[in-house]
Amino acid sequence: MQESRTQVLVLGGGPGGYAAAFAAADHGLSVTLVDGAENPGGVCLYEGCIPSKALLHAAGVLREAEDAARIGISFAAPTVDIDRLRTWKRGVVDRLTRGLGTLTRQRKITYVQGRGAFLDSGSVKVEMQGGTEQRIYFEQAIVATGSQAFFPPNFPRKSERIMDAGGALELPDVPTRLLVVGGGYIGTEMATIYSALGSKVTLVELTPTLLPGMDPDLVKVLAPRLQKSVEGILLETRVASMEETKNAVRVRLERAGQTTEAEFDRVLVSVGRVPNTGSIGLDKAGVTLTERGFVKVDEERRTSNRAIFAIGDVTGAPMLAHKASREGKVAANVIAGRTDRYMPLAVPAVVYTDPELAWAGLTEAEAKAQGRSVKVSTFPWSASGRAMTIDRPEGVTKLVVDERTGEVLGMGIAGHGAGDLIAEGVLAVEMQATAGDIGLMIHPHPTFAETILEAAEAAEGHATHFLGRR
Repeated sequence: MQESRTQVLVLGGGPGGYAAAFAAADHGLSVTLVDGAENPGGVCLYEGCIPSKALLHAAGVLREAEDAARIGISFAAPTVDIDRLRTWKRGVVDRLTRGLGTLTRQRKITYVQGRGAFLDSGSVKVEMQGGTEQRIYFEQAIVATGSQAFFPPNFPRKSERIMDAGGALELPDVPTRLLVVGGGYIGTEMATIYSALGSKVTLVELTPTLLPGMDPDLVKVLAPRLQKSVEGILLETRVASMEETKNAVRVRLERAGQTTEAEFDRVLVSVGRVPNTGSIGLDKAGVTLTERGFVKVDEERRTSNRAIFAIGDVTGAPMLAHKASREGKVAANVIAGRTDRYMPLAVPAVVYTDPELAWAGLTEAEAKAQGRSVKVSTFPWSASGRAMTIDRPEGVTKLVVDERTGEVLGMGIAGHGAGDLIAEGVLAVEMQATAGDIGLMIHPHPTFAETILEAAEAAEGHATHFLGRR
């Protein structure tokens, strides 16, 4: 077995892992990054965030062409070249991953392609292609092995017809009938993609609402438009069983004591994710896990073994790429001897449906659960000139404001481009800005960003284009 030594070992090359490796290298430390792919990128880049957004763009083009008839512009029925679309999507991923590979080499990071597991508290064994093995001794390590889709044990094993999100994003075909199990952000995004491409999509969710846990004022903006684009949305419905037949998947659904059966060409299962911590030898390294298998960490992202840090999905919710990246930089800074802590007031989250939903900071329900006395301000996009000019007036911008101090505690946006707008909310919450502070900032006209200004002004009682309740 080959042996090598490094100051910092990073196990996992996703957005958290490569951000940590790059930051540590920028601090002048010797870094070894271990991952199974040819280049860094992780699930997010290879089979998650990036390919899904590429396909959501294609879905958006199709929807815009359809919606254009309302403003007097008509197109012939579009045709979708699925092979070309798939090739284009893969090209986006390839360019980005190759770019990360180049950055890794430029930073003189040792990249080891293989599967790593701890042998003890100071070394890992990496199994590489061809059966060769390497033992890497480290001074400090960062665990960034991410998560994988959870597959309920009573479901048949994944197959060509029964997929997780990664399999669905490979775009094997456009099934005539698609069942999406799970109405969270992955399920709603995938329903958006496949319904636009031509599938008859049925979306099943166990809870009483889509996107459980999200502010209902945002969800109710999305729900009617999504309802129109899919075959059906079945809430408070449980998938009791699945059986793969020769030409379909037979599914038994239970709702309110009633049982129905239906057949689908494909099924997408998106009911949550579990951390990749069970087979990387963390017990041998003295790293403590929670009952659910997540790594316990402190504000510096240190584990119970102070020489080993953990970041990203393995540390628990929210399982978001940008959260992992920030944690990775914190860990690298601490290893380099700098003072840093992971203590965000707002971690933004975006659902890239049509319309998009985005939020940061406390929701109205979370603020009230904490006993905060709040006032809530909303600005309907039906009063936005910019929203009207693109025929998308269904949005809303919402602020949750501390009633006593006026401090912005949270922001939620539902509407076109919400994901690009929410950063202003993150800044407001992190800087402890008041609604009055936002109201004093000049926002360009006509833009969607003005809806944030107007929501802030409404919180102060004087929005220019909207007269709320007095």
